[in-house]
Amino acid sequence: MANLFSIFEPSSSIFSLSVNWMSALLGLMFIPYLYWASPSRWSFLWSKITYTLHKEFKALLSSSHMGTSMLFISLFSLIVFNNFLGLLPYVFTSSSHMVMTLSLSLPLWITLMISGWINHTQHMFAHLVPQGTPFVLMPFMVLIETISNVIRPGTLAVRLAANMIAGHLLLTLLGNTGPSLASLFVLSILIFSQILLLTLESAVAIIQSYVFAVLSTLYTSEIN
Repeated sequence: MANLFSIFEPSSSIFSLSVNWMSALLGLMFIPYLYWASPSRWSFLWSKITYTLHKEFKALLSSSHMGTSMLFISLFSLIVFNNFLGLLPYVFTSSSHMVMTLSLSLPLWITLMISGWINHTQHMFAHLVPQGTPFVLMPFMVLIETISNVIRPGTLAVRLAANMIAGHLLLTLLGNTGPSLASLFVLSILIFSQILLLTLESAVAIIQSYVFAVLSTLYTSEIN
């Protein structure tokens, strides 16, 4: 079990500095020069994706958060970029570690809390008690809403890391059984299963990035 989870540890180092975390920058080498030089199919596709996300995030955010959708589009781009990069062989998946996911969710949540309690104090207090709550249940609702608010950055980080590491673990387990198989038929089934699982992981990489960005947008819209 220790050897199984050791594949997710940043073990490559130079002068005691972890090199595996540099994988987040490796994808820049795969971006073709024509993407920046002139309009291409890739640039047109990415423009359509970002414009669709902008319209959706703008609908979730209030009018006072002009331009905030660009922040969450960048957040989505960063996460989906690292998720897809981790599907390549021998590439360290930074988004499957709590260090990476908490570094994204915790500063965002702290910033939202500071902004909300300073600029919208009454609204933040009113948000702790849902409308129509009986007077007897108000102390319990305040406790429940406070706990649910505090664990938000943790749930964002755990959801992303757990979904990414689960698929990688399953791919690793199935891949390690390949050399021990003697039957060509069973090996063909294993390869086909790996292809299907890799397709599923590609979908998970997009979905989890989208969920992270949408939930962050909803948390932002609640403070106003």
